[in-house]
Amino acid sequence: MRVFVTGASGFIGSAVVQELIGAGHQVIGLARSDASAKALSAAGVGVHRGDLEDLESLRRGAADSDGVIHLAFIHDFSKYDANCEIDRRAIEALGSALIGSGRRLIVSSGTGVVAPGRLATEEDPPSSLIPRGASEETAAALVARGVCVSIVRLPQVHDLYKQGLITLLVDIAREKGVSAFVGDGTNRWPAVHLSDAAHLYALALEKGSAGARYHAVAEEGVRLRDIAEVIGRRLNLPVVAKSPEEAAGHFGWLGLFAAGRDVPASSTLTRERLGWLPVGSALIPDLELAHNLEP
Repeated sequence: MRVFVTGASGFIGSAVVQELIGAGHQVIGLARSDASAKALSAAGVGVHRGDLEDLESLRRGAADSDGVIHLAFIHDFSKYDANCEIDRRAIEALGSALIGSGRRLIVSSGTGVVAPGRLATEEDPPSSLIPRGASEETAAALVARGVCVSIVRLPQVHDLYKQGLITLLVDIAREKGVSAFVGDGTNRWPAVHLSDAAHLYALALEKGSAGARYHAVAEEGVRLRDIAEVIGRRLNLPVVAKSPEEAAGHFGWLGLFAAGRDVPASSTLTRERLGWLPVGSALIPDLELAHNLEP
């Protein structure tokens, strides 16, 4: 299968690309820069020049493929609403080239789009209060127009080098001189190893159903206090609690957006429907050995 991948040179995209190549697929990656193009070529990936705001380029890439995996997202959270709108338009462009073809489009989202405070499942719709939910709403509209779209919701994706939003917690701890959590720290974030997330994308591409949501969740919820304690121990920093009122001042946008949210998620339905079985290391053991936590 010839697969067009946006975000192919990124943290998750690089792993997905290798998973696809290992499964015998031909991969074409979207490259917005010479550096990205060079990295893709070195990884054995074909290069398609463009970016998320070049909608015609996205349409051409999708039209020339047998399937599309959309991983790219602009991770500038100071412009989060605007970047979610860019993502919505990009998904619309990719899908418009696949109407009625039966070729699959896999859209990336996050487990955090579901209303917090309870165990989220694949059946839960995105919250209308969360801007990233527009990506899933656009995918649903494309299904209604005859596009075979599936959604992969990502939790904190980790290996020994990066750990999703937790990487930002590490940076904040270094800057502030303390490793902090909010309240009593019992709020939970789900997690998955990078290799398991990559495998799920391949399964969704090969076996996914139109309109289905899949959760790339290996651990349903890891307490933020436990995460903060590992960060503090590894960096030789004190571990402290911040009140919800102090969170924005300490964590910046992350305090308002995520640091105090309780967002556990299940992947029971994903495992049943795709036969996905995560086998990678858990989050806390990875943090204990993480290279970005070396003092």
